[in-house]
This record gives sequence, C-alpha cells and structure tokens, in this order.
Amino acid sequence: MEQEKLNIAQKVYALYSKYGIKSITLDDIAREMGLSKKTLYQYFTDKNELVYAVFSYEKEHRMGCMGEIFSRKMNAIEETFAINRYVADMMKDFNPAMEYDLKKYYPDLYEKRRDAIIMNMYQRQLDNLNRGMKEGLYRNDITPEYIARLFILRMVNVHEVPCFDKSDFFGPAFFREIFVYHIRGLASEKGLKVLEKELKKIENDEK
Repeated sequence: MEQEKLNIAQKVYALYSKYGIKSITLDDIAREMGLSKKTLYQYFTDKNELVYAVFSYEKEHRMGCMGEIFSRKMNAIEETFAINRYVADMMKDFNPAMEYDLKKYYPDLYEKRRDAIIMNMYQRQLDNLNRGMKEGLYRNDITPEYIARLFILRMVNVHEVPCFDKSDFFGPAFFREIFVYHIRGLASEKGLKVLEKELKKIENDEK
C-alpha cells in the first residue's frame, strides 16, 4: 500500500510540475495512471490528502538528492558546484503555476514547505561555509551566519525583483552566475584556484 501511494505521489508530482495543481483533477490522475477513480480513493480520501502526500514525496526526494551530493565528500567549493547543477536541473522543469496554485489554494502547506526549504538551505549553507573556512578555501574573516542569510535572501527573493525577466532565473546560466558570484566573494587565494578549476571543467563540458 505505502509503495503504491509513493508511486502515485511521484507521478502526480510530475503532473503538478507540468500543469499546476488546480487544473489536474482526480479523474485526470486516474486516467493518467490507468486506475479507476474508485481505486484511487483506496489510497487517498480526497484531493487535499493527495496534495499533502505529493509534497511530502517532494521533500523526501529532495533530501535524498541532496544527501547523495553530500555523501561524495567533496570540498566546499566542489560541493557548491554540485548543488548548482542539481538546482539548474530542477529548474528546467519548474512551472510557476504549481507554486501559484499551492500558495493560493493550500496556503498553510505553502508556508510550511517554504519555511522548511529556507531553513534547510540555511543550515546547508552554514555547514558549507564553516567547512570551507576549515579547508582554507574561504577567507577566515567572514561571519558565516550573516553570509548564509544573505545567500538565502538572494536565492529566495530573486524572482521578486522587477528588472529580471522570468526566463532569466529559470535558466542554468543565471544560477551559475549566482553561485560563482557568491564564491568569488568568499574565496581565499587557494579557493580561487579551486574555483577556476571548476569553471574550466564546465567550459570543457560545454564544448
């Protein structure tokens, strides 16, 4: 039962990501999955329960992806670039309609999800900064708590700045610039060498 619910949540998440939440009905989901609506109700009592299950799946999936990155035992700058690649890949399929629908029709879930993402991002960034300083890749005169908060501000609120076109911050080049800009402001001389090495890798991959 639980595995089947997980499979449904995964497929529905793909539908929500593509079309938004409001436009996808239980009939659409049943048809897409080759199930009867009656069978679907055996797993979820209504659409609200399904929506909560979908975003619980999203949370677990993201944690799994990030956990895989952290398990590679990279240095702080290499890890930052790996996260950048993950974010860029994730944004390729991002549809603002899903965020809009979540905020409008499920405001409590939207706020809880947003707060969890921000706090997780803050803690991961703080850990990265402290480790980068120990590795000698970041300057030792920075205040990690302030830098982590500034980084979150930049990432979370960038779409609210009117001078940006939406197509800008959904593209991989935009996020790469944010991460590179961030690292250049932190890096020691040793860190700058690692940064240039990572940029060279990207350049070679894109040829």
